[in-house]
Amino acid sequence: MGAEIRHFCGLFGVYGDWNAPAMVHAGLQALQHRGQESAGIASADSKTVLCERGQGLVTQALSRGQVEGLRNPAAIGHVRYGTSGGSDPRNVQPLLVHCRTGSVAVAHNGDLVNKRELRREAEAAGATFHTSTDTETILALLAREPSADFSANLQRTLLRLEGAFSLLFLRPGEIHAVRDRHGFRPLSLGRKDGTWFVSSETCAFTLFGAEHVRDLEPGEHVTITDTGLVSKRWCEPAPSAQCIFEHVYFARPDSKVFGENVHLVRTRLGRQLAREFPVDADIVVPVPESGLSAAQGYSRESGIPLDKGFVKNHYVGRTFISPDAEQRNTAVLLKLAPVPEVVGGQRVVVVDDSIVRGTTSLGRIRSLREAGAREIHFRISCPPVMWPCFYGIDFPTRTELIAASRSVEEIAKYLGVDSLGYLSYEGLVSCVNGGAERFCTACFNGRYPTPLPRGALPTHCP
Repeated sequence: MGAEIRHFCGLFGVYGDWNAPAMVHAGLQALQHRGQESAGIASADSKTVLCERGQGLVTQALSRGQVEGLRNPAAIGHVRYGTSGGSDPRNVQPLLVHCRTGSVAVAHNGDLVNKRELRREAEAAGATFHTSTDTETILALLAREPSADFSANLQRTLLRLEGAFSLLFLRPGEIHAVRDRHGFRPLSLGRKDGTWFVSSETCAFTLFGAEHVRDLEPGEHVTITDTGLVSKRWCEPAPSAQCIFEHVYFARPDSKVFGENVHLVRTRLGRQLAREFPVDADIVVPVPESGLSAAQGYSRESGIPLDKGFVKNHYVGRTFISPDAEQRNTAVLLKLAPVPEVVGGQRVVVVDDSIVRGTTSLGRIRSLREAGAREIHFRISCPPVMWPCFYGIDFPTRTELIAASRSVEEIAKYLGVDSLGYLSYEGLVSCVNGGAERFCTACFNGRYPTPLPRGALPTHCP
């Protein structure tokens, strides 16, 4: 479920407005769900690139004074959770370097599967690293390219990268937007009058009344300058591997991702879940916020009324409570509390997006029991997560994934629910346009679309 999954990152860029840094600041707040560990903005005019970064939420990391000091007609921004590299302040993006082609800032969403190999190669050639991120490895490769032509250097660098990457590069007078050859991570273009926008999700365009023009294609490199937008392919077409978890959990419901509205996809997942796992019950209760759309679909398909059995506290940050059982339960209740008057004496269908380790789900199910729920039927709008992710989601190792070592019946017993139903793989892919061949579903079936680093898995993939 959501609390057990660390997101990857969010990107936002603006070209063609002197308020670009302030617009990026607002756009990053719209993408705050994609990363709450740190935030940064880089801006540029025709000569220089400036950068401000900090830890925490966007409004904590970047003050009004810092944003005003960045005033320039082009800017890119980044919100982050640490998937590659830890929470060290030095890992906050965008990263800014100065090389033979001039100053360049970069923001990255994704994870490179060959990052260790590339880093070792760069270090052997004399590169010095100041962060633990694979983003700096991209910059190190770029800086070693001999040409004075940035686009040519970028082309050669991108061909070295394997894995998931949506990238924004900012140079004096230009923004470069890149999507990896498989299209793991979303990246969209927007426009309003003469101003261009680039975003991980279309929900950020709404703030400015910008039109969603289109998504970047996998393997596409877009350059935005005063003369407009130029697009080219940096690689040959590759099999599509869009991350299906964008639809299951990550993206905001009002975003259009991979060509479809996220809320409508999740509603279809809930309807399919109700068809696969019907039950006699009194109410359907979503786990906010990610389970809401699927719960609505389950309710509509089953005819069981939807009710608000949990209340989410939006103002809770990290807790410093010691980790014994009673105090962990307090931390769970701080973030999501049951409503006894709603669930007491009721047969409850609880709908959530996923179960990863199971610890957060366990606490929430216990809280429902303590609030008086007579029966609890747990419904999950995706298949069991059995394999780790190497493309930017901080899914843990197989040993930590509850579904990798326990059957559905064993998980139900561990959680203390009366029944447990996961959406089938076939049901999941039937709810998205294009079916299984368009999406990466490795976390469910272990079929990875790229080669993995040696020793990445304790067992061979099926």
